[in-house]
Amino acid sequence: MDKLINDFSFGLFFWQFIILLVVVFVLGKFAWKPIVNALEAREEGIADALAAAENAKREMANLKADNEKLLVEARAERDALLKEAREIKDQMIADAKGEAEAQGQKLIAQAKAVIETEKAAAVSELKNQVSSISIEIAEKLLKDQLADKEAQSKLVEKMLDEVKLN
Repeated sequence: MDKLINDFSFGLFFWQFIILLVVVFVLGKFAWKPIVNALEAREEGIADALAAAENAKREMANLKADNEKLLVEARAERDALLKEAREIKDQMIADAKGEAEAQGQKLIAQAKAVIETEKAAAVSELKNQVSSISIEIAEKLLKDQLADKEAQSKLVEKMLDEVKLN
C-alpha cells in the first residue's frame, strides 16, 4: 500500500479519470436509458401483475360470495319446492280419502237399496207362496170335507150359525 501512495502519478490519474468519464458518458448515452427503461418496465409489469393478482383475489372473493348466495337461494328454493310438493301430496291424499269415503258411502247406500228391494221382493214372493200354499191347503181341506155329504151339511150349518142376520 505504501508503494501505491509513493508511486502516485497525476497523469495516469488524469487519463483514468477521463476514461471513466467517457465510459460513464457512453454508458449513460447508450446503455443506461435502456437498462433503466427495462427496469421500469419490469417494475410496472410486476406492479400490474400484483394488481391483477389482487383483482383476481377480489373477484374470487366476490364469486365465492355470489356462489354462497346462489347456494343459499337454491337451498331455499329446493326447500320451498319440497314443502309445496309435500302439501300437494297431503292434499291429494286427503282428496283421495274423501272421494273414497264418498264412493264407499254411495256403494253402501246402493247396497242397502238393493238389499231392501230384494227383501221386499222376497217377502212378496214369500207371501205369494204362503197364500198359494194356504189356498192349496184350504182347497184340499174343502175337497176332503165336501167330498162327504154329511160333512158338507155340517159345514153349511156351522157357517150359517156363524153368520148373523140383521
